[in-house]
Amino acid sequence: MSEEMKEDILDVSGEELSSEEQGILDLIPELKTVERRQENGWREIKSFVLRGQRLKDFQIQALKDHFYDYSVIYDGQVMDFHKIFGNDNPVVIEIGFGMGESTLKIAKANPNINYLGIEVFLYGFSKLLANIVKEDVKNLKIMRFDAVQVLRDMVSDGSVDGFHVFFPDPWPKKRHHKKRLIQVPFATLLASKLKQGGYIYCVSDWEEYAQQMLDVMSQIPCLENPYNGFATPREWRPETGFERKGLQKDYKINEVWVEKK
Repeated sequence: MSEEMKEDILDVSGEELSSEEQGILDLIPELKTVERRQENGWREIKSFVLRGQRLKDFQIQALKDHFYDYSVIYDGQVMDFHKIFGNDNPVVIEIGFGMGESTLKIAKANPNINYLGIEVFLYGFSKLLANIVKEDVKNLKIMRFDAVQVLRDMVSDGSVDGFHVFFPDPWPKKRHHKKRLIQVPFATLLASKLKQGGYIYCVSDWEEYAQQMLDVMSQIPCLENPYNGFATPREWRPETGFERKGLQKDYKINEVWVEKK
């Protein structure tokens, strides 16, 4: 990464971290940055919200020992999936994997598919990293960087077989709706990266947001909805702890599945 690019990157080492966590950021400088500045200012859409949560010892150790083994580093260069995974299997990208519970289960159940998970929440990122190591999962790599910029800068058009966006922040207050991830510009970006026949799979427990997802996807000419509405749940998508909490509150889980023509 050039010195010019380094100066253009937002440093988030100011998160509320313990001395051990700060030590990890010093040891692994790539963890300090999650977003690159644009020449014309900040992006309009963020794919994340930074939150602080103390890392446990096993997470810190996983970062120390295995960050470079299972992480893809943002460098602004187009990714070579064959080089990253060592094969030409289909590639599915998950945006905002949270704690990575379903991410790991899906990858383990589908060893002939390569998965790239993107998440900036350091607690969830490091927890999934530790579990990848523990379960010895070979077809799953992770990134800690803003997904919008990863897609724009590092993913070739027409190279991805599927996208998973499970339970993105609903930003329930009306004045915050503009911060929602699933909007036309982002959906257009996803569609541009899909292969023909590839899919976008979104899930939300916030019904109004799920309806917005449907409306957004319907505005992308190259995408089609085989369900003409909400999709039938995929049996292969595991239920997460976050999802279970929503169901306990009687939240309805809505699923959106669209495919590239």
